[in-house]
Amino acid sequence: MFYVIAAVFAVGASLFVAETEAKTICTIVADASHISDAGITAPILQQGNCTERFTPASTFKVALSLMGFDAGFLKDEHGPTIPFREGYTYWGNPAWRQPTDPAAWMKYSVVWYSQQITHAIGAAGLQKYVDAFHYGNRDLSGDAGKNNALDRAWISSSLKISPQEQAQFLAKIVNRKLPVDAHAIDMTASIMKLGMLPEGSDDGWQIYGKTGAAAPQHADGSYDKAHFYGWFVGWATKGNRTRVFVRLIQEEKEEKISAGIHNRDAFLKELPALLDKN
Repeated sequence: MFYVIAAVFAVGASLFVAETEAKTICTIVADASHISDAGITAPILQQGNCTERFTPASTFKVALSLMGFDAGFLKDEHGPTIPFREGYTYWGNPAWRQPTDPAAWMKYSVVWYSQQITHAIGAAGLQKYVDAFHYGNRDLSGDAGKNNALDRAWISSSLKISPQEQAQFLAKIVNRKLPVDAHAIDMTASIMKLGMLPEGSDDGWQIYGKTGAAAPQHADGSYDKAHFYGWFVGWATKGNRTRVFVRLIQEEKEEKISAGIHNRDAFLKELPALLDKN
């Protein structure tokens, strides 16, 4: 059920075309031991606008995974498996119409499965976790007047997080400084596991990551589909080293492929050189 880096690049080669236009908002690569609530010291790379907050989009699944496993709604990589039902959020992705377990949820970024988790935890429980995680602006109110907080507060809506805050949150996961049980962290890492860089290496970097994409929302509620945000966030381990990475881009024209996937495929090509810097 998990990605492997070889598959990522095989798909990415056909999807990330030269005419894709995007600007990089922020890139962060830093040793996890150098990241705290106070900030990032001695980053390997910290470049761009890294303190402004943006919608987390599907990178919020990392937080939801921790919540879901800690609360007991999620059991392991394959439980629970929930069948698709008509009426669930469906945006044209065939993979979303299949029975989905936690591994497939993370792999295919299935929004309706996220909504099963949020509704199971409830508004009060979700807010308690977000506050305990110090996650971005902690605003789960959703779109004003639409009563959709549990369905999409994290998608072009009220919840926002900066790239630096993403790095701080990820460091808390790998440093095990979040108020969740060990099983929640272990299972979240398991379903985020992508494979090795360089591809096929025995002593390379093990990559854990999540993409996210969402369009800016105008005041009238419409979406600016020509300027999607694309996230790729995660961490890499090699021996006793753990390094956190965050990249956020914004596309400059409407694309057929997710901005998160574009971002991931391009950044994975750059990561080995950055991770190996001392």
